[in-house]
Amino acid sequence: MKRLRHRWDLTPRQAIALQARLRGQVVAVDRLKPVRFVGGVDAGFEDGGATTRAAVAVLAFPALDLVDCAVVRRPTRFPYVPGLLSFRETPAILAALAQLRVEPDLVLCDGHGLAHPRRFGIACHLGLLTGIPTIGIAKSRLTGVHRDPANRRGAWTALKDGGERIGAVLRTRVNVKPVYVSVGHAVSLKTAIRYALACAPRYRLPETTRWAHRLASSPRRELDSILARHRARAR
Repeated sequence: MKRLRHRWDLTPRQAIALQARLRGQVVAVDRLKPVRFVGGVDAGFEDGGATTRAAVAVLAFPALDLVDCAVVRRPTRFPYVPGLLSFRETPAILAALAQLRVEPDLVLCDGHGLAHPRRFGIACHLGLLTGIPTIGIAKSRLTGVHRDPANRRGAWTALKDGGERIGAVLRTRVNVKPVYVSVGHAVSLKTAIRYALACAPRYRLPETTRWAHRLASSPRRELDSILARHRARAR
C-alpha cells in the first residue's frame, strides 16, 4: 500500500489545511491481509512536555501475547492543539514503528480516525503515512452525537455528525463506559468494530492500547523492567 510523506515543520493553520487536503485519500473499505499481528501505539510526555516518549506494542492475534515492542524519545516540536494530536505525536510514533522486528498487520490507535471534526484524526494520518491498516479507538468523544449502546458486551450505536455516520460507540464491557471506534485507513467500520472487540476480551480498552500506554507512560524504572523482561523472552 502506498505510503504518504510530508514535511512536519508546520504551523497549526498549515496542519489544518493539510488535514483538509489529505482526508480524501482515506480508504474506508477493507484492504487488510490476514491479520497475524496487531499493534498499539501511544505517546506520553516527559520533561514538562519537551520530550515525546512514543511506544508501539505488537501482539499476536488472536492470542494477544506481546511479541515485539519499541520505545523512542524525541523532542516535542508541535504544540498541544485539540484536533491536531497527530502532528504532536506521530513523528515519534513513526520512529518507534521503524524499530520493530515484527510489523503489525493492523494498528489500533489510542485516538480517533474519521470521528474527527475534519475527518482526519491520528488513525487516518498514521494509516496514510505507514500504509498499514488502522483503527481509531478513543476513550472520549471528539465530535458527533449518539445514543448510548445497550448494556451488554458487543452492543454499539452509530456516532453521527451532521447526519453522517463517522464511527461507532461500542460497549466492550458491561456496566463500563463505551469506547469510540472509527475507521482509520484501509478498514471498514464493521471490521473496525470486530477487531476492537476481539482485542478487548477483558477490559474496556484493547490489550494493544493497554500495552502501548504502559510503555509510553510508566515511570522510567518500571519501563526499564518491562523492556528487560521482553528482551529476555525474545532471546
